[in-house]
Amino acid sequence: MVIEHIALFVNDLEKARDFFVRFLGGISDEGYYNPKEEFRSHFITFDDGARLEIMTKPGVADDDKEKERTGYDHLAFSVGSRERVDELTKELKRAGYEVLRGPRTTGDGYYESCIVAVEGNRIEITA
Repeated sequence: MVIEHIALFVNDLEKARDFFVRFLGGISDEGYYNPKEEFRSHFITFDDGARLEIMTKPGVADDDKEKERTGYDHLAFSVGSRERVDELTKELKRAGYEVLRGPRTTGDGYYESCIVAVEGNRIEITA
């Protein structure tokens, strides 16, 4: 079995799309729009074929996102090397994203950093 895609509701669809394309190398489709629902989305495809659907529509609840909560916690992206983790973490920090931790080696052996991106949602960058 394969996870076909992960979906994430956002308020600013284009800003979210730019983040995943600019910093994580995703390739975005042209988008989908359903005028009846006022629903818009983009599918973003990554090197290994994994896909992320980012979506927006009026009226979706935008609750506070506690740093630790049940449900979705983070998306992790492997960038291939410790050096690239370090470089991308610095680049994201310069771009104004909050670095929660790292880069560091975790107890379970990952070399990673964790940032707050895309409307308070966390992204892990791993080697």
